[in-house]
Amino acid sequence: MTRTGSAVWSGGLKDGKGTLSTESGALADVNYSFAKRFGDEKGTNPEELVGAAHAACYAMQLSGVLGEANLVADEIRASSAVTGKMDNGFTITSVHLTVKAKIPGASEEAFQAAAQKAKEICPISKLLHGSVDITLDAELAS
Repeated sequence: MTRTGSAVWSGGLKDGKGTLSTESGALADVNYSFAKRFGDEKGTNPEELVGAAHAACYAMQLSGVLGEANLVADEIRASSAVTGKMDNGFTITSVHLTVKAKIPGASEEAFQAAAQKAKEICPISKLLHGSVDITLDAELAS
């Protein structure tokens, strides 16, 4: 399986502009810029997209792990905060994954075990693991 995302950039780093798109068309020529990435201008940026991809991938993976334990979530809410700093260029320094779930019949222990396993096998978590600190705050809501 191969999925494609693409970007076009014109101009200098701070005064240039770009667009990004996905093969599926879910994102088509979405604008991004230095101000959207590092300033207060509203719009998307690469780190936000990494966070969204991580949250989506993890939520699906957790659902699969829960299914192995014969549990089905009513809802899994995952959020991935991608943090970085300027240091000889921009560097992503951490990714903080927050998960809240409603899982009928799940004990706290079963949920924590499933959440940890999902973190270990989620493809995006594995991709990010080598270069960033991924933490997991999991909360079970009844």
